[in-house]
This record gives sequence, C-alpha cells and structure tokens, in this order.
Amino acid sequence: MIKKWVITAGLVALGLFAITSAARSDAHIKLEKYSTARQALMQLQSFNLLELAAMVKGEADYDAKLAQDLANNLLAVAKLQQDVMWPQGSDSDALPGKTRALKLAWETYPEIANRRNDMIKAAEALAASAGGGVDALKGTIGDVGRACTLCHDKFRARAE
Repeated sequence: MIKKWVITAGLVALGLFAITSAARSDAHIKLEKYSTARQALMQLQSFNLLELAAMVKGEADYDAKLAQDLANNLLAVAKLQQDVMWPQGSDSDALPGKTRALKLAWETYPEIANRRNDMIKAAEALAASAGGGVDALKGTIGDVGRACTLCHDKFRARAE
C-alpha cells in the first residue's frame, strides 16, 4: 500500500512541474516576441534597401522622390531604439528555429552596438545622396550593404 505522504509528495512535485513548465513556456513566448520584433525590423530594412538596389542595378527606373523616401525609411528604421528588442536569452540557443541571433551578440557587447552605429552612419550617407541621382545612390548604397553583412556574418547563424 502506498503511503499517503508519497502520494502527497508526488502531487506536490507534479504541481511544481506544471507551474515551472507553464512559467518556462510563458517566458519562452515572451522572448519570442522580441525575436519577432527584430525580424520585422530587418524586413523593413531589407525591403527599403532592395528597392534602392533595384534602381542601382537598373532593374527599376530611378525615381528621385521614391529613392529619397526609401533611404529616409531605412535611416528611420536604423535609428529606432533597438536595445529593447534584444534582451538576454532571446538568442538562437534559447529560441531554436525562432531566431538566428547568436549568443555572441550579447557576449561581446558593445561590439554589436558599434556595428549598429556603422549602419546608422551608412544610412545617413545614403539618405543624403539618394535624391541626387542614380550615380550618387551607387556611391553610398554599398556601405549600407557592407554594414548589414558585417553584422550578420558575425552575429547571425547561417540559414539551414
């Protein structure tokens, strides 16, 4: 016959497991929202940059107003206060399949912040030149692409 204390202890353990599992699940869901926000930000940057790149490559007609709007959008997104989207524990180890952000971004901080500043500077130069013709755009768009690549190459896991 099972002792009453064994059943009680088992129920308590089961209850604690359920509570911690729910808390862990809730924390996991909360961290996913940060990853989702970062991905949305990257999509906005990508959209604006790729539209400008199409003009530079001759895949789309150069339009000074549109180029300026796209460059201004890119700069505005780059200048957003992004720190709130990067809490520790929202990396690819903690959220496999939900983010490609490597833990290294947090481990080597403020290196990633410096890379973000490089992106802002490149986006400022792009915004200053975008409405001045396709040749002016060609002269500055590469620095934005390089800023993206330098950060992604170091701090983002490769796609599987």
